[in-house]
Amino acid sequence: MSAGIRIVGPKVQGSERVLKPDALAFLEDLTRGFRDRIAERLAARRVRQAYLDSGGTLEFLPDTAAVRAGTWTVAPPPPDLLDRRVEITGPVDRKMIINALNSGAQVYMADFEDANSPTWANCVGGQANLIDAVRRTITYVQPDTGKRYTLNPQTATLLVRPRGFHLVERHCVVDDAPIPAMLFDFGLYFFHNARAQLAAGTGPYFYLPKMQSHLEARVWNDIFLHAQQALGIPDGTIKATVLIETLPAAFEMDEILYELRAHSTGLNCGRWDYIFSAIKTLKNDPNFGLPDRGQVTMETPFLRAYVQLLIRTCHRRGAHAMGGMAAQIPIKDDPKANEQALDKVRADKLREVREGHDGTWVAHPGLVDVAKRVFDEGMPEPNQLSRLRADVQVTAKMLTEPAKGTRTEAGLRHNIRVGIQYLEAWLGGQGAVPIYNLMEDAATAEISRSQIWQWLHHRAVLDNGQTVTSSFVRKVTDEEFARIREEVGHKRFDRGRFKEARAIFEAVAASKELQDFLTIPAYDALEIKN
Repeated sequence: MSAGIRIVGPKVQGSERVLKPDALAFLEDLTRGFRDRIAERLAARRVRQAYLDSGGTLEFLPDTAAVRAGTWTVAPPPPDLLDRRVEITGPVDRKMIINALNSGAQVYMADFEDANSPTWANCVGGQANLIDAVRRTITYVQPDTGKRYTLNPQTATLLVRPRGFHLVERHCVVDDAPIPAMLFDFGLYFFHNARAQLAAGTGPYFYLPKMQSHLEARVWNDIFLHAQQALGIPDGTIKATVLIETLPAAFEMDEILYELRAHSTGLNCGRWDYIFSAIKTLKNDPNFGLPDRGQVTMETPFLRAYVQLLIRTCHRRGAHAMGGMAAQIPIKDDPKANEQALDKVRADKLREVREGHDGTWVAHPGLVDVAKRVFDEGMPEPNQLSRLRADVQVTAKMLTEPAKGTRTEAGLRHNIRVGIQYLEAWLGGQGAVPIYNLMEDAATAEISRSQIWQWLHHRAVLDNGQTVTSSFVRKVTDEEFARIREEVGHKRFDRGRFKEARAIFEAVAASKELQDFLTIPAYDALEIKN
């Protein structure tokens, strides 16, 4: 092994198979080639945000008008990505991988990002699990029941989501600096599995998160080209779908597809992160104060404009336009509440298929059939690429139109409870968490804390006349913290990491400047015990 790359994390399950010298040499090569470019893109984000903070506006880029006006298309999708009507997402633990691949969905997105708490054991163990999944040798035995889980003869197509530009993997260092997490996750998966996937008639497919510009997509495309050449795999073998989950990226959809056109299989409406990004990007605009999270639906004008623009852009370029997440989970002990939850899923998926989406996301295997029935009825063909949506005309103003609605004390309290409970689970190594009958991940925790920050920053007035001040938020947090203890049980509360979670959540919700990502300061605390 080169002296330039070192593992500083402890030995965990899967280390011997995942962190082999040749795999680490591949990571070192990727890091040397692209770490500086990743840093440049992060610096460019800060410059752009400073411009917006000082009163600048988001516009479609004049320098890339020719790309938007061009008649180019992306490369055709491979056969196993022609029909993506239902995609299930979830973390990379062994049981989840098996259940998701067996769920009946067309695609399973194995998530190293928002649904994964990035403990060293999770990140390395997840790679080992995927090695087994690709080779169809993965099994799992439930410890308390002895039930054995194996793969069905027919399974979903596997996609993998690495972490975003902004995160690092501190347990692996190159030249004494942490490796970018996106290179760690992508590089290990690609190195270990690309050839095996091609031999099995599929390929190395990815979801790319939280990009903010086409120049970031260019970096990813160059990483793909470099990785394929290094392993002797033909250019264009890698296929990637980009999540449009930041407000700046919504202004560069054509350009992002163009940069990745040999590797692109479409765009996805990452709705929860998109709402968080809208708050963060327009944080200094007092007119863009969002109402309660529950009132910000996909019928909200700025979100509907984003959806329609994404579908129109993708279909014009021959790329899939994927819908957003249904976060509901089955409610086993309350049939009436369960049916109400399923009705919400059906309505959401019906909206998506009518708009022209080519598929949708669910967070739980129990929702696959519900979503599939809606898309089977509304989309009898494998996709809707022929629906060009030429009727759609979206302006910059439409993408930043303030949402109407009310800000309520109940909404504030809900944000506090969800944020603290999710963060406590994340600190304990769990990235996808059922809370109040929804499967929450890091994106919804980001909405919770950023919305509180926004209301504090602009001294929002709630519908009961209460101004949101620091002292009021502290008082409400005290009350909701006590409520959490009662809801989860004193024994569970006392052995958990709720006090740490509260401290981090309060720090980012009430900070003078809105911090970019909750998971950055939380990562320091995660490493203490993991």
